[in-house]
Amino acid sequence: MPSLRDFDTEALPHIDAAYNLAFWLLRNEADADDVVQDAYLRAFKAYGQFHGGDIRPWLLTIVRNVAYRWLSVRKRNANNVVSIEDALAGRGDREGPAFEPASVAPSAEDLLISDGECALIRRALAELAPVFREVIVLREFEGLSYQDIAGVTGVPTGTVMSRLSRARAQLKDLLTGLMTKESQNAL
Repeated sequence: MPSLRDFDTEALPHIDAAYNLAFWLLRNEADADDVVQDAYLRAFKAYGQFHGGDIRPWLLTIVRNVAYRWLSVRKRNANNVVSIEDALAGRGDREGPAFEPASVAPSAEDLLISDGECALIRRALAELAPVFREVIVLREFEGLSYQDIAGVTGVPTGTVMSRLSRARAQLKDLLTGLMTKESQNAL
């Protein structure tokens, strides 16, 4: 039987990463809180099935699954969430606020210097389809390896690499468009 102390020691240090992933998938702070809470409860119950090693990919897999399950229920109830097929096709809900990830804690100086650039990046990231947004968050914000991302998302490593490439290209295009729009508005 897993002990609460062992679980706390291994899993709690990753709660910011869990929230960050949930937030960028759901794009709502309260919903992300709920998903992380549910995911941690599920992780604790399944902790006896964890076979050691780095708990972070295992935990983020649970967070991802709970978030997508939550999105599926919300879609059935409100019909306002993009399916994975639509996301892969490049269509989808591109509305909603862009928020700063939970695990980033910039200094006051960093905020002063790069607030404009950060806002543009957050806006562009929020416009990516969920399957592309999640690989960017897992790789660039959370620093997971391609293999760990493949484990979290349940797709082959080659697919992770392909999604990252496409996500980066789309992010670049979105940022270019936003920067062009910003410079036109500045005139």
